[in-house]
Amino acid sequence: MGGTQAQTAMPTQTGGGSIPPSLSGNQMTQGGAVVVSPTPTYEQSYIENIFRMNLGKVGTFYMTYENNSQWNAKIFRGVLEAAGRDHIIISDPKTGQRIVMLMVNFDYATFDQPLNYTYPGVIGNPPTATRRG
Repeated sequence: MGGTQAQTAMPTQTGGGSIPPSLSGNQMTQGGAVVVSPTPTYEQSYIENIFRMNLGKVGTFYMTYENNSQWNAKIFRGVLEAAGRDHIIISDPKTGQRIVMLMVNFDYATFDQPLNYTYPGVIGNPPTATRRG
């Protein structure tokens, strides 16, 4: 008994167009070689970088502590002394006491003066908004 086997046709490219990018985003030649594109270099905007650009400024820091029966939310005001990936250190301008706060509890911060901030890929600081009053 002769069985018939289905033949699967392999897709081919006609017309000499460019080959679409592979999953890595690199182009491939018709021979199958990968043409490696240079990786773009850019900075990413993270809160700790913004804090590092503004060390020495006085800010108000809003923190939330889940499952805390005494206080769920707390507000701290002080001079921004240091900023790491998972923490910030502020000091009380009146007493000099330093407080280490974990970023996992951080909600947001406010500052009374303009912040130093350069968005990655942009030259200079963005224009500051004027207050209407």
